Order: sequence, then C-alpha cells, then structure tokens
Amino acid sequence: VQLVESGGGLVQPGESLRLSCAAFGSIFGSGAVGWARQVPGKGLEWVSAIYRDSSTYYADSVKGRFTISRDNAKNTIYLQMNSLKPEDAAVYYCATGDPYRKDFGSWGQGTQVTVSS
Repeated sequence: VQLVESGGGLVQPGESLRLSCAAFGSIFGSGAVGWARQVPGKGLEWVSAIYRDSSTYYADSVKGRFTISRDNAKNTIYLQMNSLKPEDAAVYYCATGDPYRKDFGSWGQGTQVTVSS
C-alpha cells in the first residue's frame, strides 16, 4: 500500500491543522490505519488510528483534541488536530499497523507539523 500525506505546516499554539492521507491499495489488512509521529531522537509513536469496523484509537496525549476520520469513497484518512501544543510538533506519518501492539506495517513520507509562537 502507498500512503501520501499532506496538510502539515506551521501554526501557533491553540490553532488547528488537518492532515490528509491518500491511500493507494488495501489499507486495513489485519490492523488499522492512522497517524504516527516522530520527533528527533525518538521512535515512531502512534497518535491515532481507525479500524475496519470504525473503532478508533487515540494516544492519551491527544484525546479530546484530535479526531481521526476516513472517506471510504476517496480512500483517504484525515486527522483533525485542534488546540495544538508545542509538544505536538513532529513529523507526522500516515501508517498501517496496530497501535495496541505498537507495530507498523507501511508508512508514508511524512509531513512536518510545527507549533510555535
């Protein structure tokens, strides 16, 4: 599966961004599809994911602020990020895998999110 992210950028604390992930190929397999992020010097961590049955996963740090959704007709996954904080700054990757097992299948090229005043 090929995953292509877009929508990153520079925002101030408290502002919002929406990330998009266009998927080419089967995206669910035996797990989920969603968003992970990475900051320099650290590994990839799951932020949010959506399963085939539409159940969702959110990391504790983003619950209540981020919302994942999908458009099946467009085979596209979205991440609406509200009330962004400086600690949300990272490279965000669209990925397949299983957040509860902390494993990854495929991921895209990433999109940079910078939160700074």
